Amino acid sequence: MILYGGTFDPVHNGHLAIARAAWQRLGSPVRMMPAADPPHRPPPGASAQDRAEMLALAVADEPGLCVDRRELERTGRSYTVDTLRALRADEPDLPVAMLLGADSFLSLPGWKDWRDLFGLVHFVVAQRPGEDSVLDPLPEPLAAEVCGRWAEDGAALAAAPAGRVMRLGQPLHDVSATALRSRIAAGRPWQHLVPAPVAALIRTRGLYRDAANTASWL
Repeated sequence: MILYGGTFDPVHNGHLAIARAAWQRLGSPVRMMPAADPPHRPPPGASAQDRAEMLALAVADEPGLCVDRRELERTGRSYTVDTLRALRADEPDLPVAMLLGADSFLSLPGWKDWRDLFGLVHFVVAQRPGEDSVLDPLPEPLAAEVCGRWAEDGAALAAAPAGRVMRLGQPLHDVSATALRSRIAAGRPWQHLVPAPVAALIRTRGLYRDAANTASWL
């Protein structure tokens, strides 16, 4: 199992490119898991329900991708370690990988009980072309925790429930959710950055819309 967590606020083509790359490289379903209340960043611009609906639309015709609502069904703040501990209570021996971008991986020392995560999941770190230097060398204390954990392929991940780290190359997509929200609010072109059904939902519900800019919604 591969878990790909995030706010997905909104889901965009870059998110889907990462998920497809993991599915194609590892041959395991990718469960895209929207966060309900991320504690390490400001509240999302869209509700959890809207974000989950956008994700469902985005993956509807994507083989190997689906939406995992487990964080939306939990109460309280959404800490990754708590979600994974709950998963492990039900599936102690299942190989599980967490898919995340290089920037998120580098931020792990700021997460709650971050060292415990290596006993709960593998990590698959998505790197854009030319980003090798971002992870080499890793800063301390992350470097010490990762030492000896690198895996070359999916077989190493499948051989144990957790504890390995693998790099994943992915196509370059120059898009971020922050920039996308800014484009929508400012009335700049944005529809090409998300799947068509997602764009339709954003337009219909007026998500991320700045009331001063209406031209792009007509």
